Amino acid sequence: MKIKDSEIIELMQQKQTSEKGLRLLMDAYQSRLYWHIRRMIVDHDLAQDVLQETFIKIYQNFHQFKQDSQLYTWLYRIATNEALQQINKLKRMQKTDEDPDYYMQNLVADNVESNAEEIQILLQKAIQSLPEKQKLVFTMRYYDDLPYEELSKILDMSVGTLKTNYHYARQKVEEYIKENYET
Repeated sequence: MKIKDSEIIELMQQKQTSEKGLRLLMDAYQSRLYWHIRRMIVDHDLAQDVLQETFIKIYQNFHQFKQDSQLYTWLYRIATNEALQQINKLKRMQKTDEDPDYYMQNLVADNVESNAEEIQILLQKAIQSLPEKQKLVFTMRYYDDLPYEELSKILDMSVGTLKTNYHYARQKVEEYIKENYET
């Protein structure tokens, strides 16, 4: 039986039922949020850590949910912000002579186990090579198939800006794959 967002919200708003509400929220959204984070972070363990931080933030700040947007929009925004903070933290920690994008671009390649994964890996590398805004818009639109109106609320950007970012991101991803795919 699928629980409704309104039931989760009601449980989360009451102190005595907030933990039950959190468990139901996690059951309902854990997988979707994990894969949203994973597409930005790439590394499974780091994505799990970010997901955990996301749920902590959700629990601590649920009183700030104003219900002027859908619940998943609010959750995705928190998950996006947590993932971006982790990415920025990784970039600050990386003070080596290597290319500053080395970690992000090569993390997927380190886990290659078969040639069958080549296209998927190439796609991930292409996505990781995009500028931050384009990467966010592309992953949320391409993988989650979120409407531009919802993306606008999550990312606090105009629909026109989102469409432009997605268009350029898609072009860059296609170019990257064409240039790097060996048949």
